[in-house]
Amino acid sequence: MAVLGSVLKTTTRYAYKLSNIISHQTSKVQEKQLKKLLSRAQQTEFGKMYNFSAILREENLMDAYRRYVPIFDYDYLFKKHWHKTLNGIPNVTWPGLIQNFALTSGTTGASSKRIPVSKQMIRSMRKTSISQLLTLSGINMDSSFYERDILFLGGSTSLTKINDQFEGDLSGILSGKMPSWFSPFSKPDKKIRALKDWDQKIDEIVKEAPNWDIAAICGVPAWVEILINRITDHYGLETIFQIWPNLQIYVHGGVSFEPYMLRFNKLFDNRVMYLDTYLSSEGFFAYQPADSDSLQLLVNNDVYYEFIPFNEEHFDSDGNLTDFESALTIDEVSEGVDYALLVSTNARAWRYLIGDTIRFKCLETLKIKITGRTKHFLSLCGEHLSVDNMTEALTQVAYENNLEIREFAVSGDVTENGFTHTWFIGCDSRTDEKLLMHLLDDKLCELNDDYKTERKFALNQVKLKCLPSKFFYNFMELKSMYGSQYKFPRVLKGKIKNDWFEYLTILEPQKHPWFLIGQY
Repeated sequence: MAVLGSVLKTTTRYAYKLSNIISHQTSKVQEKQLKKLLSRAQQTEFGKMYNFSAILREENLMDAYRRYVPIFDYDYLFKKHWHKTLNGIPNVTWPGLIQNFALTSGTTGASSKRIPVSKQMIRSMRKTSISQLLTLSGINMDSSFYERDILFLGGSTSLTKINDQFEGDLSGILSGKMPSWFSPFSKPDKKIRALKDWDQKIDEIVKEAPNWDIAAICGVPAWVEILINRITDHYGLETIFQIWPNLQIYVHGGVSFEPYMLRFNKLFDNRVMYLDTYLSSEGFFAYQPADSDSLQLLVNNDVYYEFIPFNEEHFDSDGNLTDFESALTIDEVSEGVDYALLVSTNARAWRYLIGDTIRFKCLETLKIKITGRTKHFLSLCGEHLSVDNMTEALTQVAYENNLEIREFAVSGDVTENGFTHTWFIGCDSRTDEKLLMHLLDDKLCELNDDYKTERKFALNQVKLKCLPSKFFYNFMELKSMYGSQYKFPRVLKGKIKNDWFEYLTILEPQKHPWFLIGQY
């Protein structure tokens, strides 16, 4: 095995050097991606409807594309086109017949969405995953690392059959399509990966844990933490390194890692490197190279990007797009501005508003930060409070006061007394709620001038309640949103907000009184 590790390390280093030749002509690379996508799909129903053949003949391809093809959200695209694909009709928005559909987590309270997953998309995602692994060559990992196991904590590979097609969690679809050469290094085995019951899957992983030599873990933070704690509790360990001494890498994604950082530093005793990913049901858009501290947008991965400034000129207070004429290409964006992301991919998506917002930290290196969701922000009275603001404020307060905050969510309300923000904090230790609310409010005022202004005027109440973290996870289980692909919504709106308040009323009608503060 030592020889195998050396061979894999040498091969990885060579492949990384080849893949790390990044063109500085980002716009040219993106234009090439768009041309490839349009060429592949020009004879589909969608391609004929929007005359891809004519667009391909235009001198300015990217400008012609945004002029002739409308912007789609999920409901519009599904009702107009994707429903045909789900019914087994080929060549609708991409050549051929779709075989797999990824079910989204449905964090907004709506029913799960079905996102087409093409064979080409699966290949692109696998290629990107390998590319991130190749970046480890940049930090000169020991040869023995390449001989050890990688734990993938994902959804079930046992998919549900609908007609002649299959649907399930994206991580389960990808895990089931794992290349054969990689299988000996991936854990758990096929039998455990196929389990649909999350608790049963965790139990089986706990049983097998002593038999594995895990060097890297991939998964959503909340569920990885649950797994690690279950393993250490089951075997009476002080640290996970007593059973996995060679654990070195944790690859996370799905939510901002900042609120979890303090706990994971303790969980992993500051001995593990964290790598971020931006992998969604619609595509693999960015990853954090091992020698970097930020996500890097992937412009050469069968995805074409457009960007809409995320402000009140383009979106209403509920996060709905109102201006459809201002999508920008990658050579028209600026650093430090929040953009709603449009993608066109080899998974049948065209000018698709995926609902995420990002910010470029450095255009030269394509370093980005995910700042939230278009519908997951609060702007009841002009406070423009993003999930990024919420996360950063709470993370800083927790770090400065050595608090272990496991989850959080915020809702906004309009009452006869004015506008109110309501915070729910998941914390398992005794916390001075009065102090926490003041510190959090002050930090938000420091980070967001609009919030500070509205706290003096319209936003006259901020409420906070600390709850055991199990309340959040039990609620997810009751909502059938329990497992590695699900995360608790940071902003509560609509049905899920009503369900959450009803859940708390039934569970704890007299306990955990509110702490409330008035105007700033």
